[in-house]
Amino acid sequence: MATASEEFLATLRATFRLEAEEHLQAISSMLLEMEKTPSARPAPAVVENVYREAHSLKGAARSVDASEIEAICQSMESIFGSWKRELAIPDAKTLDSIHNSLDRIQAMLGGDKSEPVKSAEPAAEPRLPEAEKPLAIQTVRIAMDKLDTQLMKVEEMLSVKGMAADRAKDVRELSGRFESWRRQWGRVSAGARGLRQTLEQTHETETPMVSAGLVDFLEWNADYVRSLEERLLSLVAQTQRDHHAVARHVDDLVEESKKLLTLPFSTISGVFPKLVRDLCRDQNKEADLTITGNEIELDRRILEEIKDALIHILRNCVDHGIESPAQRIAGGKAARAAIGLTVSPTTGGKVEVCVRDDGAGVDIERVKESAVKLGIISAGDAKSLGEREALGLVFHSEVSTTQTVTAISGRGLGMAIVREKTEKLGGRVSIESRRNVGTTLRIVLPVNLATFRGVVVSAGGCPCAVPTRHVERVLRIKPTDIQTVENRETIRVDGRVVALARLDAVLGLATAARDETAKIPVILINSGEQRIAFAVDEILREEEVLVKPLPRPVSRIRNISGVTVLDSGKPMPVLSVTDLIASARAAGGMNPAAVGGTKPVVAAKRILVVEDSITSRMLIKGILESAGYKVQIAVDGVEAFTRLREQAFDLVVSDVEMPRMDGFGLASRIREDKKLCDLPVVLVTALESHQERERGIDAGASAYIVKSSFDQSNLLEAVRRLV
Repeated sequence: MATASEEFLATLRATFRLEAEEHLQAISSMLLEMEKTPSARPAPAVVENVYREAHSLKGAARSVDASEIEAICQSMESIFGSWKRELAIPDAKTLDSIHNSLDRIQAMLGGDKSEPVKSAEPAAEPRLPEAEKPLAIQTVRIAMDKLDTQLMKVEEMLSVKGMAADRAKDVRELSGRFESWRRQWGRVSAGARGLRQTLEQTHETETPMVSAGLVDFLEWNADYVRSLEERLLSLVAQTQRDHHAVARHVDDLVEESKKLLTLPFSTISGVFPKLVRDLCRDQNKEADLTITGNEIELDRRILEEIKDALIHILRNCVDHGIESPAQRIAGGKAARAAIGLTVSPTTGGKVEVCVRDDGAGVDIERVKESAVKLGIISAGDAKSLGEREALGLVFHSEVSTTQTVTAISGRGLGMAIVREKTEKLGGRVSIESRRNVGTTLRIVLPVNLATFRGVVVSAGGCPCAVPTRHVERVLRIKPTDIQTVENRETIRVDGRVVALARLDAVLGLATAARDETAKIPVILINSGEQRIAFAVDEILREEEVLVKPLPRPVSRIRNISGVTVLDSGKPMPVLSVTDLIASARAAGGMNPAAVGGTKPVVAAKRILVVEDSITSRMLIKGILESAGYKVQIAVDGVEAFTRLREQAFDLVVSDVEMPRMDGFGLASRIREDKKLCDLPVVLVTALESHQERERGIDAGASAYIVKSSFDQSNLLEAVRRLV
């Protein structure tokens, strides 16, 4: 019987086989396109794509230790790289050789590492290992974007569930109104009967006839209303049954659909042991990583986001936490350190990811020194901080316990990224540490991303939702409760000064007129150690919110993390708490101590973005402006250099491949100019080979970011480090 590790390896290899088939098909198709015009220079886009496919296949092969496939891909990369640099062009012999290499890889995927047999007889169906055959027969490959789209449609059924609940409530309330009618009719029904008896005893003609008709109508009306009540009571029961049926079916459909996009934690953890091994080897340290809970399933989107955070944590474990073997032995520990990564389910549809090491622990005094140096807290406040509060400082940007910046860590950004990604997913992170005993980080995450509880408020006449998990309290304050501290409006909550901002002003909405004597609704929110109060027009309700991502091209709007749809069909923005706090601070010159937050970005920093692609240009510009920088743009190196000679900038972010003057040329010109030679230059490019990186550094680039691994945090990390 196969062990759990053997089954996992079989599953991993089967997954690799499916992925590799796609890469091979893509490479083959592009090579066939090139063969239509042999010995001609291929289109740069085609070369770029075939190069990327080979690179991706190489990386996938490395992850499953398919060293022979990796070596073949490395050779193909070299050939494609020469085509990219226009050192060679595809010829028939080279193309034949590459096709043969693809055939060999295909044969390896089928279990035969020899060259494929070329025969008129059809090749036999490759035999799969038994552990891989459920996977091969009982699975269907569906593109993830299709599943995402389908899940979103299913999740929209939650609004149908909400509407059914509202209709059931409306019918119940309507039924309740008959109680008032019964009471009123009970008061006058005896009088109506008495009036009929009186009319029957009188002998007058006209008046008795009119009065008798009125009494007849009242009695008929009473019977008619009773029949309506009975019918309505029946509808109440039916509506209630329908509501429960709809709710049950929608909940079941949503839950089952979510399972289509849940994957075991093992899908991302497979690379972690090798990562720890390689990091230890680079630093002459020894450690074993033990992973527990690989079978726990989470939303694919959560796994994708949390993977980077866990890599940062493991890097810190090795670089900062674990001592050298000699130090560990001297301290009475085993030479090999122990790192544990545990995933376990908790209550409320959440999981806890716990990373422990038995290293040196966090040097709290160095953390305080770093925070004081950065201006996050004062020296006096640092002395009064307890151990828990001091440990929380490690999640602030640029706080580090080491003065040395290495390729692994030391910039003080890793733990800030961990908190940013965790809170983006609706989770929370905490840290515990004992000097010379070890450190434990706990990340609590939802299993699924689809819905969350949100507090709906009105600001500037517009409704918007704030995640309940970030809402510490809602309250109403008097205008006289607002005090000005260092030119900033503040209030006191539980004896502590908390900065106050107007939500409509932060969001750029029209500010509604306020009654200067009326109480002001306030929502107190927090993000990690940061707290801020926002004055709103009205606090409406708390409800379950279905978050949908913003569509392109507005997929990244400051202060907004997504959108939900009200029962009326109107969209309502879901606010990003992290962005709100940053925006409030930038807008009002907020005192960091009042917020308990990180060091603000200096708004005066000026950055020149050089990019010929309008899409990339707007993306980079939006990211930098969202972080508080002032940005100007240029479409190529010539325009950029002209602007640099005319205006002062603090940093340049440039693409490499541009018309007239490329990024390498621009960096060289900047370094040759006496006035500009110290200006930092960040190159963002699709050129990812070692030679291209060296060329960028030789040209004078301060940082080199490859587009294939580009994300917002990488760019901002480089910029903050350089300005």
